Amino acid sequence: MKNNFEADIAIIGGTGLYQLDDFEELERRKLVTRWGDPSSELILSRYKNKTLIFLARHGLQHNIPPHKVNYRANLWALKECGVKQVIGVAAVGGITEKMSPETIVIPDQIIDYTYSRKHTYFEDELDQVTHIDFTEPYTEDLRSRLLLASDNAIDGGTYAATQGPRLETAAEINKLRIDGSDIVGMTGMPEASLAREIELEYACCALSVNWAAGCAGTKKIDHKEMLEIVDKGMLKIHSILKNILK
Repeated sequence: MKNNFEADIAIIGGTGLYQLDDFEELERRKLVTRWGDPSSELILSRYKNKTLIFLARHGLQHNIPPHKVNYRANLWALKECGVKQVIGVAAVGGITEKMSPETIVIPDQIIDYTYSRKHTYFEDELDQVTHIDFTEPYTEDLRSRLLLASDNAIDGGTYAATQGPRLETAAEINKLRIDGSDIVGMTGMPEASLAREIELEYACCALSVNWAAGCAGTKKIDHKEMLEIVDKGMLKIHSILKNILK
């Protein structure tokens, strides 16, 4: 497989990113791992003579909710295809003042509020207990490359990873703000920590698609408006991905 279906870098697409426009699709493969099936086929693509692998986190039809994503299978499948660097694209809600809708954020920290997810490879048939260093959850070199590839992405911020699939209450968002969170999403963990466990470089490219509950005077989240921002924001994401491959 690695002779003709491999790449150094992979993109995991979140809500709104189900394909890479202007990228030449070379091949699709459905893989099965020891951890189960990935969310979608892996798509080998090319841009400017650079190859990459794309995987749709929620499935190509966007039918897998955040708490049902098989994060272990997704990362493992990418590792088996020779991937060394992973960019996780995510749609998030803005909590703090700078994180207004349409803002792109390259976070540098994360707080995990999820539960009951398969969050580690190190749990069965171990020779010894394994602890990974997760002080800095994102790979700094990859973060820097994303920032260089973007005109105005925000450098840093804390991603609050919540369980979903429901959106949060205003009181919950207020607690996240008190805890030091800047943005909130549902897929940041355990994706980041699993990548660290299998020694994949990992960074998140987040698009703020709405104010989180109760922020900026928000009374109710408008899903139609949110989807419009997703469509516009993903054009910016595409531009960043092209630049990083250049």
